[in-house]
Order: sequence, then C-alpha cells, then structure tokens
Amino acid sequence: MSKSPAPPKPTAAELDLLQVLWPLGAATAKQVHQQMCKERPEVTYATVLRLMQIMHTKGLLIRDESERSHVYAPAQAQDSLQTGLLKDLIQKAFAGSAKALVLAALKSGISKSEREEIEKLLQQGDQPK
Repeated sequence: MSKSPAPPKPTAAELDLLQVLWPLGAATAKQVHQQMCKERPEVTYATVLRLMQIMHTKGLLIRDESERSHVYAPAQAQDSLQTGLLKDLIQKAFAGSAKALVLAALKSGISKSEREEIEKLLQQGDQPK
C-alpha cells in the first residue's frame, strides 16, 4: 500500500492568498485582488493572478475553466491545511512536543480575552460528554 504524497506546503505569500480565498470559497483572480487590496493596496492584479496560477500548478488551488474568467478554489480546507502545517511545525521546531508549542505560544504574549477563551476551552474539555 503506497502512501499518498503529502499536500504541498504553501509559501508565506501563498498562505496570505489562501487566507483571503478561504472565506470566499471560490473566486476569480480579480475578486481575490480586490479583497487583498483592502489590506495591501500595493499588490497588483498581475501579481495575484501569477501567484494563483503557480498555486494551481502546485496543487494548492483547483481551477474551474468553464467560465470566461477562471474561478479558483482552495484544494484543501483551511482546517486541514492548518492542521498539517501545525503538525510539521511541532515536529520540526518543538521536537514533537505539542506541550512545548503551546507553552511557547502562551509565553509570547496573549491578550486577556484570548486567555479567557483558552481557559473556557480547557474547562469544557474536562466535562464528561
């Protein structure tokens, strides 16, 4: 039984684009460019289109070519990709210890509301289902 190849890991720029595309579900390069310009007005349409084409080639995006303007969608759900990246980070940077990752994240500084949310989640985890 052969193991399926691991999904490609996005670069920082590709991850930024996915953060815009995930809430949209599927979109044209023009729609993604318009959304990205809200945060980064310097980004050009040509850059977004080229990045999306590269991401399609790498398997990070799927493309519907049935319309005049191609519609792109993430090849992986947000939680699935984030889980894979997190597992990789835990292995590479924290010697496989999720506890070490969490402690490092907590030490890096969290807001009071984030701390309260984390405490609430931990308390819910202790309750029988």
